[in-house]
Amino acid sequence: MKLDDPPHKLALAFALGVFVAFSPTIGMHIVSCFLLAWIFRVSKVVVLSASFINNPWTVVPLYGFCIWFGIKITGADAPVPHIAWNELTLRTVYFVLKPYLWSFIVGTLVLGTAAAVVSYFAFYWAVRRYRRREKNQAGI
Repeated sequence: MKLDDPPHKLALAFALGVFVAFSPTIGMHIVSCFLLAWIFRVSKVVVLSASFINNPWTVVPLYGFCIWFGIKITGADAPVPHIAWNELTLRTVYFVLKPYLWSFIVGTLVLGTAAAVVSYFAFYWAVRRYRRREKNQAGI
């Protein structure tokens, strides 16, 4: 909120970070944040900070909902898999999750776009409100 960037640029940076948080580029979020910040010429700190809504505590519910949503909107016939967690390896993860790949990509991109749009307007409003309050308290 204290950055000197205009509210539009801060809100865009935040929205880009939220989009990255939902994106299917697992393991590449930090790289994606820096790349998008560079492309759109916005604050790297804000983009990166917003992307951290997807973290070890939220990754399973977030991506789980994205897969479910992707299955619903693509009409995929994908049952809930039986996962033997004690036998799960990187190799078996691929085979267990392969039937859900398209639903995962569609779900994350659609929900990420929607969350980014909502985040843009919410953050824009918050920055403007915060700056207006700061200006009033300073007596300007």
